[in-house]
Amino acid sequence: MNAATQNRLFAEDGVTTEPVISVRGLRTAFGDHVVHDNLDLTVFRGEIMVLVGGSGTGKTVLLRQIIGLERPAAGSVRVLGQSLFDLAPAERRRLSYRWGMLFQAGALFSALSVYDNVALPLRELRAIPEDLVHDVVMCRLAMVGLSAQDAGKRPSDLSGGMVKRVALARALSLDPELVFLDEPTAGLDPLRSDEFVDLVRSLHRQLGFTVVMVTHDLDTLLALATRVAVLADKRVIVCDTVPEVLKFDHPFIHTFFLGERGLRALGDLAPKGLQHGKP
Repeated sequence: MNAATQNRLFAEDGVTTEPVISVRGLRTAFGDHVVHDNLDLTVFRGEIMVLVGGSGTGKTVLLRQIIGLERPAAGSVRVLGQSLFDLAPAERRRLSYRWGMLFQAGALFSALSVYDNVALPLRELRAIPEDLVHDVVMCRLAMVGLSAQDAGKRPSDLSGGMVKRVALARALSLDPELVFLDEPTAGLDPLRSDEFVDLVRSLHRQLGFTVVMVTHDLDTLLALATRVAVLADKRVIVCDTVPEVLKFDHPFIHTFFLGERGLRALGDLAPKGLQHGKP
């Protein structure tokens, strides 16, 4: 990231120079298959970092390593100033209360109501009285556009868009500093996808949390990303704003961003001479 781009980035509301995630020299291997090799990534407080890459580049694996669900073969992961895999399990669990996670399919518990799914992280803390749990749950449901009537429903009663909203409410239940989103608009029709993107953008502005998101959807990326980290060749080959990423010469970038669909989504952001529908 050049100095001019960095200055523009930190001029954005809520984005600071404080690194909240620092990944250095990460290596991931499953048997003889190496997924990441000497991978580096820095995420600054307040930004929306989007991870993209081809199939098999380990985007979701990297996300799971950053939140401590999988241990890399080598390298370091620092989250909120803590070296994640140097912490004792109890310390790592306490640290995890400072972030929220939205899994691709929502990962709601089918036997629990909407209310109890959102309340689960609060109840795990054990020290929060039930009347306060109730207030927080109803507040979070309202924040994501769900009503008190929705609180008693089961996941099987919900549309795909509502499942995503409940999962987001649960991810926000502990007022996290970090929010991780794994393919947040996957499975949604274009209208519901746009609504969910607008919701994430609005909540990010209101609450000021940092976002790390995996997506293959270019429209979602363009609507939300502060910066984009492109995974290819077992590492992050470029991490920058969309206009700067487009200048990077790599086959994946040509295919993902500069193919016909990509150019249509980019519109005026596309490099001159490649803009869709323009000479």
